[in-house]
Amino acid sequence: MKNSTLFVFGILVIVLTACVNQPAHHLTDEPFRSVYHHSPAQNWMNDPNGMFYDDATQLWHLYYQHNPFGTTWGPMHWAHATSTDLIHWEQHPIALAPDSLGTIFSGSIVIDRNNTAGFGENAIVAIYTQSEICGQHQSIAYSLDGGMTFTKYEGNPVLKGDIADFRDPKVFWDEQTNRWMMILACQQEVRFYSSINLRDWTYESSFGANYGEHSGVWECPDLIRLGDHWVLLLNINPGGPFGGSATQYFVGNWNGKTFTCIDMPEETKWLDYGKDHYATVTWHNAPNNRVVAIGWMSNWQYANNVPTVAFRSQNTIARDLSLFIDDAGEYRVRVTPSPESMAIKGEPTKKLGDVAIIELEMSGSETGVITLSNDKGENVVMTLNVYKHTFTMDRTESGDCSFSADFTDATTTPLFVKQDSYRLILFIDHCSIEAFDANGYWAMTNLVFPTKPYNQIKVQGGKATVYNCNL
Repeated sequence: MKNSTLFVFGILVIVLTACVNQPAHHLTDEPFRSVYHHSPAQNWMNDPNGMFYDDATQLWHLYYQHNPFGTTWGPMHWAHATSTDLIHWEQHPIALAPDSLGTIFSGSIVIDRNNTAGFGENAIVAIYTQSEICGQHQSIAYSLDGGMTFTKYEGNPVLKGDIADFRDPKVFWDEQTNRWMMILACQQEVRFYSSINLRDWTYESSFGANYGEHSGVWECPDLIRLGDHWVLLLNINPGGPFGGSATQYFVGNWNGKTFTCIDMPEETKWLDYGKDHYATVTWHNAPNNRVVAIGWMSNWQYANNVPTVAFRSQNTIARDLSLFIDDAGEYRVRVTPSPESMAIKGEPTKKLGDVAIIELEMSGSETGVITLSNDKGENVVMTLNVYKHTFTMDRTESGDCSFSADFTDATTTPLFVKQDSYRLILFIDHCSIEAFDANGYWAMTNLVFPTKPYNQIKVQGGKATVYNCNL
């Protein structure tokens, strides 16, 4: 979510924020600039924040943690981008900048349709953490122009912290109680607060003791309804399955005050089995009752050091979430590329380009190996092992790995459901590979930095179809 070191600022914030809205130049000639993944025009980015879908304009709004003054983590702002298709993004001026209450950490946005806060009907209300030397508190701001500009509430903060890590509010309207609910990350638990007006908050309950992974700080929570159950998304850093940051989740029930997990306390379920999928949150008001998520595509082990020049970090493709039952009878989150992401699949091609979608059909009776490589001998090797019931991606020789000893780890996911044959989807962009089981049983996201684009694919134990991307 953010560096654990608090950014110390005083009078400098006035000087710095005066420069925030200067136009940025989108440097498209960088070899690792993503083509169909959102990235900042320049400088640093981490957690997605405050995402909402606007019915009136049919725009997907994405805010994100941003340092407008450098390519490493620094004084956090909310930057802003919009899209009509979750692929092409228009950058907008900074939405929220630091003030005397602190820098602007992660949070969420809701549409206040009934004017519960008194800012106006259908006001767009941002709820976010402000971090300063003396602690972390929750503040709000409102927009009356569809999320393009915000006015900070004069009564901020609306909820003061009582512990060191007290952050990342995710707010939703609870139809069971007709109240706003806030989920807050508080060290290694989440707390639930309720409100009738988004300004006054009452503690309701906590969750987390003895459940899941506790090797690091819990961050960026989200509570979503999937079918007959609720799922609590919970990001952790460190403590991921392959080191560093990752997204765990818990399946359970919500009664308007308390979340009850139906998983075993010692069990940890991961939303993505790669190294580079973190700070996962969902869009408020997504159309057609969809639950649409996006994550930050990096890892705190090396995010500040990856070999890009003018910018750092990008987001994953959008993913739709639902539930399925695995072979062990466990509820798990189904993760599938959004229809918008699949819509960029163009015509089949015989030549692998540096931007492509690959669909694979792998045998269910023999181990399959997929190798992406380039003319310099750099490669990524993916193995679907039907005997161990696993899928592994090895980027040890993928290209430039020199910036971190933690980057070369191979990542492995269980397959969860045995199939007669396995259909996989690979999304290839300039510096990333996102692998999915076509049924959504697992996902794996990893960065790669080849010195030349991969232009060859070899498949053993299956067949591949390579598609151009319509962009």
